[in-house]
Order: sequence, then C-alpha cells, then structure tokens
Amino acid sequence: MASAPSPSPVAITVQFVLTGIVWGSSFLFIAVALTGMAPAQVAGGRLLFGALALAAVVALRRERMPRSLRVWAHLCVLSVTFCVVPFLLFAWAEQHVSSGLASIFNATTPIMTAVMAWAVFRVERLHTGQLLGIGVGIVGVVVIIAPGAIADVGGSTVAQLALLGATACYGFSLAYMRRFLGNAGLSGIAFAFGYIGPAAVLMLLASPVILAEPMRLTPAVVASIVALGVLGTGLAYVWNQNTLRAWGPTRASTVTYITPVVGVALGILVLGEQLTWNEPAGAAVVFLGILLVQERVRLGRRARG
Repeated sequence: MASAPSPSPVAITVQFVLTGIVWGSSFLFIAVALTGMAPAQVAGGRLLFGALALAAVVALRRERMPRSLRVWAHLCVLSVTFCVVPFLLFAWAEQHVSSGLASIFNATTPIMTAVMAWAVFRVERLHTGQLLGIGVGIVGVVVIIAPGAIADVGGSTVAQLALLGATACYGFSLAYMRRFLGNAGLSGIAFAFGYIGPAAVLMLLASPVILAEPMRLTPAVVASIVALGVLGTGLAYVWNQNTLRAWGPTRASTVTYITPVVGVALGILVLGEQLTWNEPAGAAVVFLGILLVQERVRLGRRARG
C-alpha cells in the first residue's frame, strides 16, 4: 500500500501549534460540559461529534480506509487506549480537581511517551539534550500553574492517579502507533477516523447505561461538547497524527507543554484573570523545553583534546 503524501515542515509546525491551542481549550470545554453532563456522557459526546466530523471529511475527500484486518485490530486497540479510557479518566477527574491541576498532569504525557517509546516499544533513542528538554518543559508547566493549584493537592489523590493513568494511556498509544502502524499508508484524516470511529461505536453501545443519568443541556454545555468533539477530538487528532509521523512520538507529545499557556490566556481573556510573574516566566521555560526536545537548541559539546 503506497504511503500518503506528507505535509511540508511549515505545515507540520502550524498543525502542532493549532493542536496545542485546541487541546489547551479542551480543559475549559470539559469543565463547562460537566455542569450539565456526567463524565461518561462528556466522553461519549466528544467521541460522537469527533467521529461525525471526521466521517464527513473522509467522505468528502474520498479518503481510503484500510482493508487489512490486522490494521483494524491495531486501530481498535488505539480506540480504547487513546480515546475511551483517557477521556473517561480526564472527565471523571475534573469533577474533583481544577482544570489547572489537570493541565499539570497532562503535561506528563511527554515523559510517559518517552518511557514507552524508548523502554517498551524500542522505537526511539533519546539523547541527553532531549531528556533535559522534557525536564525543562515540566518545570515550566509547574511554574505557570502550581502557585494557583497547590490548594487542590490535598484530598484528591485518587483523581490525581486517574490523571496519571490517562497520560500513561496517551504515552502508550503514541508509541504503539509508531511501532505497529507507522507504515499503514493512511492519511492523517483516515488514520484518526480509524480509531475515533470505533471508540464512538463503543460508547454508543454503552449508551443505555450512559444515558440513564439525566442531562441538563444548556446552550453553554451543548456548545462546549460540540467544540470538544469537532475540534478537540476531530481536527486536532488529524493534526497530531501528521505531527507524530513527521517528528516521532516523543517530540509530537511536547504539544502538551502548550496547553497550560493557552489556559492562562483563556483565563485572562475570558475570565478576566490578572497576569502574574510566574505565567510569562513559565511560558518561556516551556518553549525552551520544546526547542530542546526537538533538538532545535542543542547542548554544547566538549572540544576534543
């Protein structure tokens, strides 16, 4: 099966940034959706709208879907590990912790991905500078959010473990894609639909249980779940697929460093929050970490004697 054409380096960079912006907004959308929906309903709703959006694009562009049962089997694994389980865990956890604290834990995805890609699936080798970049990025995220989130770290141990479980699922899935589906020959759109579609079907099959709890569908709740699905679970996953193929799982996963920066901006613009010293300082550290992980900034080498 011939490989699909690859986007240009500039297009990949743009898609990387757009993914960070959309996923950074997702924490706000989840919080608003939870005011009228249960966690399973939020997870199911975002998957349904994401699958419908991708199905429309696949049909309009006449994208080629896989015919191999082996490929579909791997895609079904991803539908569980990359969609159903982490979406449920994030939605449940945000009932008990703030969206800022959820962002801190979400930024552990590059750590999880690096461990999975290097130690479990053996698809990447990490250099010293890349490991340092991951650490620097995590420090930047903590600088941005920790001052306001420290109050939430008390009685939410189970929720925090759930968030770590979600990011472990992301790390596993990104490395799994590289190991088993790196040469599937699908476009980013077809690939994303290949695992989001089955995930939506799984949630639809569970709908008699999920819909047993009543919903309060205000305009804000409906708008949030549609945006979360169409943008955060539809288009952003296509962009992430393209970035993953071009940069590898560890570099692509650094998109989670952008999400707290977006969260700060939304707080200022939407909620009227004030900018404090730690937010721009942390943002600068975050971007330094991204540059190191992508090896656009390299550690100095010792001169030979």
